[in-house]
Amino acid sequence: MREIPVTDIGPIFIGQVENSAAGTGCTVFLSREGMRAGLDVRGGGPASRETQLLNPIMAAQRIHGIVLAGGSAFGLGAANGVMRYLEERGVGFDVGVTKVPLVVQSDIFDLTVGDPFIRPDEAMGYEAARCAFEAPNYRDGNFGAGCGATVGKLFGMERCMKTGVGSYAVELGELRIGAVTVLNALGDVFDWKTGERIAGMLTGDRKAFADSPEEMRKGMEQAGNLFARNTTLSVIITNARFHKGSLCKIAGIGHDGYARSIRPVHTSFDGDSIYAVSIGEVEADREVVGLLAAEVVSEAIIRAVKSAEGAYGFPAARDIVKK
Repeated sequence: MREIPVTDIGPIFIGQVENSAAGTGCTVFLSREGMRAGLDVRGGGPASRETQLLNPIMAAQRIHGIVLAGGSAFGLGAANGVMRYLEERGVGFDVGVTKVPLVVQSDIFDLTVGDPFIRPDEAMGYEAARCAFEAPNYRDGNFGAGCGATVGKLFGMERCMKTGVGSYAVELGELRIGAVTVLNALGDVFDWKTGERIAGMLTGDRKAFADSPEEMRKGMEQAGNLFARNTTLSVIITNARFHKGSLCKIAGIGHDGYARSIRPVHTSFDGDSIYAVSIGEVEADREVVGLLAAEVVSEAIIRAVKSAEGAYGFPAARDIVKK
């Protein structure tokens, strides 16, 4: 098994646009021919659009785009721009008079990072889609939907850390699988292999890590409005052939990567969601792919921590001197 760029898995195109001054952005995944896709939502507060398309009992067997964005529910309009771009290029479900692009979207809450009144919109979605098809520009770090991502927010933004978007992919024989993760968690983040805390809530002087799970055990009186801070999003991509039902299962197993790497996770105050998409025809065992899915998600989380740069007054992992 060897590591490969997530952009080498197959015919899926990733574009990113961010407004660095406002602290928000979007990351778009597109397929010209359509991609089989599933979804598993474990957080209690998702901001999403058209995700019922991925329910295995729904008619649509392929979608054409996935949008991950900031802006919370305000940012869901970015998908309109993606749809407009795809329709102009004849990509979508043929309904006779036009082709309707099937585009799903999930958003993180980043309104407390930069300018709360500037959010991903139709224009940003259109530009991200254009980048995806015409000049793919995926990068780990403070880009796209990761522009305003932060973690460790149990006691508010004053003690949180900057993270971003991260990716990791592997090749095992003909099988390729990877993940892109926008890390915007309420909790602390750990290296899944060593158990080391690598990001999360800071101490009062912001010079070292605090312990969110331990503080939760003491009581939540200081926590305030936890809804206004969170959600971690991932897209698992594989060239293995699976239908929607199996992809929903793989997305669910992918949440093991969250559980190993983020504590607490899947709370009522997060919108934690994972998409799984199939863009190939390689025969592979679903349980093996699920195992690898959880691993690449955990590794993508580490990349989201290590690639981030401090911004908006929030330090990144590279800024913290370990004691």
